[in-house]
Amino acid sequence: MKLYSGPLSMFGAKAEIAAREKGLDVELIMVPFEMKRLYEPKHPEVARINPKRQVPVLIDDGPDGTLEIFDSTQIFEYFETVKPEPALWPAEPKARAGARLLEHKSDEVYFPHIIRLMGLQGSLDDPAATVALDGSARFYGEMEQRIGEQEWLAGSYSYADIAFYMAQLFGARMGAPMTDAHPRLLAWRDRVSARPAVRQVACAMGRYLLSQKRTLPPFLAKLSA
Repeated sequence: MKLYSGPLSMFGAKAEIAAREKGLDVELIMVPFEMKRLYEPKHPEVARINPKRQVPVLIDDGPDGTLEIFDSTQIFEYFETVKPEPALWPAEPKARAGARLLEHKSDEVYFPHIIRLMGLQGSLDDPAATVALDGSARFYGEMEQRIGEQEWLAGSYSYADIAFYMAQLFGARMGAPMTDAHPRLLAWRDRVSARPAVRQVACAMGRYLLSQKRTLPPFLAKLSA
């Protein structure tokens, strides 16, 4: 397998963490990236396979044929199919559906707020930033209530944890950190950070940011030290 990702791709990081958690033999290919030009010009394999021209892209070239897919959730699902153990979705149908919904909400409900904050870190009193900050705070409150006394978001450690961990890492970078108002989530983040697969991927991202003279959120700075 070949996984195409980028040094600051939240979705690529999700797929990489999943591959490492599964112990899959995956060749990680970091496509060219610069802070000013971003991913331009696009990597030819990424542009060929994904109509959106974005990472992550997975190629699995084996004796039974070649699979080429994109989108972190689709890659999650494929990993779970080809290597069911260790399981990263709950086994019980309702719990699995709930975990899938949480993963989806991290990407499609929470993360759009963070996208709106990009470029507004120096003006968080801007009306657009205020709306985004309010939305992210509401989501943190929902997740704080959701996790309750559980160790993980969906009962057992799952893709839902991976998705929200990476999304909130970007939230912290963009000026929407979790706070003391979310003690259960902060403890949850420490547990996720302690997982070797997560630590390896998050620290690599932290090192890249430092190489570009970017400031790290305190939890990522501590992790990357």
